[in-house]
Amino acid sequence: MSRLRLHRLTKQLKSHSDMTTHRQSLLFPELYEKIEMPKPVNVASVPQRSPFRYPGGKTWFVPTFRHWVATMYPKPKILVEPFAGGGIISLTALFENMVQKAVMVELDDEIASVWESIVNGDAEWLSKRVLAFKLSKEAVINEIKRIPTRRREKAFQTILKNRTLHGGILAEGSGFLKYGENGKGIHSRWYPATIAKRLLNLNHIADKIDFRCYDGLKVMKGFAARRDVIYFIDPPYTAGGKKAGKRLYKYYDLDHEKLFAMCETLKGDFLMTYDNAEEVKQMARRHGFQMRLIPMTNTHHVTMEELVIGTNLSWMDEFPAVHEPVAEYTGRKIKKTRSNKSIEKDAARGRRAPLV
Repeated sequence: MSRLRLHRLTKQLKSHSDMTTHRQSLLFPELYEKIEMPKPVNVASVPQRSPFRYPGGKTWFVPTFRHWVATMYPKPKILVEPFAGGGIISLTALFENMVQKAVMVELDDEIASVWESIVNGDAEWLSKRVLAFKLSKEAVINEIKRIPTRRREKAFQTILKNRTLHGGILAEGSGFLKYGENGKGIHSRWYPATIAKRLLNLNHIADKIDFRCYDGLKVMKGFAARRDVIYFIDPPYTAGGKKAGKRLYKYYDLDHEKLFAMCETLKGDFLMTYDNAEEVKQMARRHGFQMRLIPMTNTHHVTMEELVIGTNLSWMDEFPAVHEPVAEYTGRKIKKTRSNKSIEKDAARGRRAPLV
């Protein structure tokens, strides 16, 4: 056999093998699909609005949130954030004029003291207190031992603890930073000028914040019938036996099924972020919601994926490496919605093959 003929035969066999693999990958995407993980959002590129260094904060999610709101017509009037925490999503929405008002809800009384002080006109007092405080471990201990007589005093203590305790965690059992950034210990996240500036800047939008120290689900219910309201929902990650929420927050106990049922009643659109847990994915499927996985970096600088849940997430498909989560095999027959031939045709046109 001539070399030329041998080369052509080898090429034909390889082409046939590639085509077989391609067809199998379309039929069984959970076995073949390899999605490259892009670099997560660089949080340094997102304007930092919050005075908190908040555990589980969503600064990395800001560009996705912007894109979501930009797809809406008519423009929403109100954003409800039922688990506000550090509030970066609500603050971004207000500073960038995405909505007219943000309803921020938080059950934690310490965190609530900060938002209430800002809304009630004490941001300037807090900024001066931050600038005047001479930070040392002994000074922090003495300050947080004091019984505050005014709400703004409790707010300052909260900011102080958030910036000097490990991970910014205010839940019971959290200790002081030992090493922190560059080995500076409790000084590593105490930037008085920066914190003071953020507090002062919040005066520009304070009148647009409707803060409530209350049950987030009950607040959602109060707005459920309005079509001009949107919701950003970032609950404690305790579904599926996850421990992160219990470790990070005082109020971690949440009926996740009740939250999903509440979302079904909302006339306005919502986005919900969750840990990538199978129990959560099952709840989303039961309630007819769509899901996408999106890359982020955790506090240990490890790239991982979080779930985004909503009623229509097709706008996310243009993002690189955002994809639908693969269903785990349960032994039950899955309803076939599209033929394999149809899937192959879409793949040939460069479209995404759906994952069930």
